[in-house]
Amino acid sequence: MPTYHFISGLPRSGSTLLSALLRQNPRFHANMSGPLAGLLGSILERMSAKNEFSVFIDDSQRENIIRALIESFYEDNKSEVIFDTSRSWCTHSTLLKTLYPQSKVIACVRDMPWVIDSIERLVDKNVFQPSSIFNYLSGGTVYSRVDSVAGGNGMVGYAFNALKQAYFGEHAPQQLMLIQYETLVSNPQFALKKVYEFIGEPLFKHNFDDIQFDVAEFDQRAGTPGLHTVRSKVKENKRDTILPPDIFSRFEKDAFWRNPDVVKKFKVTVV
Repeated sequence: MPTYHFISGLPRSGSTLLSALLRQNPRFHANMSGPLAGLLGSILERMSAKNEFSVFIDDSQRENIIRALIESFYEDNKSEVIFDTSRSWCTHSTLLKTLYPQSKVIACVRDMPWVIDSIERLVDKNVFQPSSIFNYLSGGTVYSRVDSVAGGNGMVGYAFNALKQAYFGEHAPQQLMLIQYETLVSNPQFALKKVYEFIGEPLFKHNFDDIQFDVAEFDQRAGTPGLHTVRSKVKENKRDTILPPDIFSRFEKDAFWRNPDVVKKFKVTVV
């Protein structure tokens, strides 16, 4: 049976880049966000008291069914180590610990103003294609778009709250690792070395100058070309923000993983 690990965290924070790099290792499977976590959530809901027949399903059966879902999903995959990606994995820390005690969650994070900035840049680049991020609605303002993605059920707000839940959870010190986007693009060799150490796998020599990853068709169908684009070479891309100053400042203090008191108390690995 393969070893399972999970990639999660904030959008626009390097999870696709991390997956593109990890999959260079012939023993590893990694990809962009997929449907598995959503399927898991739907099945859990169908086995809940919402279903009148749930009286015939106990927790042992639920555990077996969810484990069977994950392992069936990857049954034809011959990789020794499988990374599945979804922002929802941070909400399932205890479930993952129960199913696969040795599994790890790698959460990609980034300074929040730059997460918002990156989303707004996608809007700017695709002015003729309304995005699935905003339910394909055209018009609106940067303020309405930010309120939408930053809300509790929004693309960014949900992921941020899920990340906090995992970070401050019981299993975080052993189970969770945060990779800062800033580290991944400025020093990818160091970031990958720390990943290998965290998951207990022998180090592999990655190529940071020739990355092969193309999901352009998926992004096109989502009305958001460039959503999962990975440059062929890892490099830092410094730029000015396109956000209004009040929006940028609204999120400047949200990087709790950089608070020395928080880091000291909760002992989660941050790279």
